Amino acid sequence: MTSCAFCGRENAAESRFCIDCGKPIHASSARVGPAYVPNPAGGAPQPHAAVAAAFSPGSPPRAQDALGRAAGGTSPRASACPRCAKPTDVTLPFCANCGARIGSRISVELKAIPGPNGGTAVLAAGRLHTGPKLALLGDGGEVTKTFTLDQGEAVIGRGDADIAFTEDHYMSPLHARIEQRDGSLWIRDLGSRNGTWIFSDQPTKLTDGDLILVGSQVLRFRRLGYPGPHPPEADSTRRMGSTVPPVDIAVMEQLRADGSVRDVFHLSPGRSVGIGRESGEWVFPYDKTMSGRHAEIRSEDSEFYVHDSGSRNGVAMSVRGDRGLKAGQRVLVGDQVLRVESL
Repeated sequence: MTSCAFCGRENAAESRFCIDCGKPIHASSARVGPAYVPNPAGGAPQPHAAVAAAFSPGSPPRAQDALGRAAGGTSPRASACPRCAKPTDVTLPFCANCGARIGSRISVELKAIPGPNGGTAVLAAGRLHTGPKLALLGDGGEVTKTFTLDQGEAVIGRGDADIAFTEDHYMSPLHARIEQRDGSLWIRDLGSRNGTWIFSDQPTKLTDGDLILVGSQVLRFRRLGYPGPHPPEADSTRRMGSTVPPVDIAVMEQLRADGSVRDVFHLSPGRSVGIGRESGEWVFPYDKTMSGRHAEIRSEDSEFYVHDSGSRNGVAMSVRGDRGLKAGQRVLVGDQVLRVESL
């Protein structure tokens, strides 16, 4: 087996492209698949577009069966890739040979805005879906779409993703992966430029390097450690300067869009810091997405916790590694807010 360096999915040793994200497994696989593929009926090769047409929803079943048999398929799961005609599993999103998209792992339910009569139109496939569900929230918090993870997993992004937002330029082409494992739902950022964020529903302990989204401000928590004692002066002269607080052991850094640090707020044991647009120890009067008093960094012994102070837009933590999700939890991916409806 070969692991994809991009998403970590295990692939067969002979795979050239990842079956889960479509990225090349090796650098030599990056070229596009062949423009012409073998003709199942014999004779001259045919353009891959002709093979793709045979797999269109309106094509006769016999054409699909013929291509499946030519590719060695014996079950409804096995079929020929519409680009390279190699055998592939239609339940997987990408072809392992050429990286072409094969199938979808999600179903979408579009919820229309209620009309003047108060009725809500629901456009759906009409079949029962049992996988985990994610809801796309509008500006007012209303549900505009529901995505069902029919196979328990999906990739979110601006490009060739299972859940695609092609017009969201805050989102990377392949931004985040969400999957169900052992009855739990997990999310992982795929190296996106702007990160993936989970809104906190309870006080969260901060660790070195954590990123926090407060309004539109990205704040980074950094540990400093305890400094060593100052050696006494040779002539016993005392130093001038503030003695309260006696020591700072951490800082909050305000980050610009390019990742550079604009401002720094020092944290010390026993000192809590309020953050807001109007009140608190650290104020951002120019951030209209921040509540008057939005959040608080509280010191508990030698640890620090971030608390939401009942803000309108919430406090979000950047995803590092695999993070578990609970029903009702909200996730920010690019400029889209998704809510876990069910596991």
